[in-house]
Amino acid sequence: MFSIQINSLDDLPKVAEEFLETFSDQRLFAFYGKMGAGKTTFIKALCRAMGSTDNITSPSFALVNEYDTNRPEKIYHFDFYRLKDMTEAMDLGFDDYVDSGNYCFMEWPEKIERLLPEKLVEVHIEEISATVRELKASIV
Repeated sequence: MFSIQINSLDDLPKVAEEFLETFSDQRLFAFYGKMGAGKTTFIKALCRAMGSTDNITSPSFALVNEYDTNRPEKIYHFDFYRLKDMTEAMDLGFDDYVDSGNYCFMEWPEKIERLLPEKLVEVHIEEISATVRELKASIV
């Protein structure tokens, strides 16, 4: 279990490093939180901690963005918010991404709950105030 309070954006680089170290053997991450909770912001910090210099944005309309890192693995960043049904995720080749061995950061995974693999890291981000977030993560 990983649990931390993030008091400002300045804390993100350190928290991202700790998070990646805690889950160093994991590649699949499901991010839960209300709109504006900071899912994309934290994913951006994770990508930066992994050496990505790509433009990290929410793939709201594309459903998935791919980022390079300074590691052998790539990062696939999903945003299922606008997904109409799970068929869209299947047509996208979701299983291939999950089975690739690359990092998969998934926003709004509740939209594809039945497609999620059994072993992944559930990340819950809760807005405590305008600048403070609570992040809890565990392998499920």
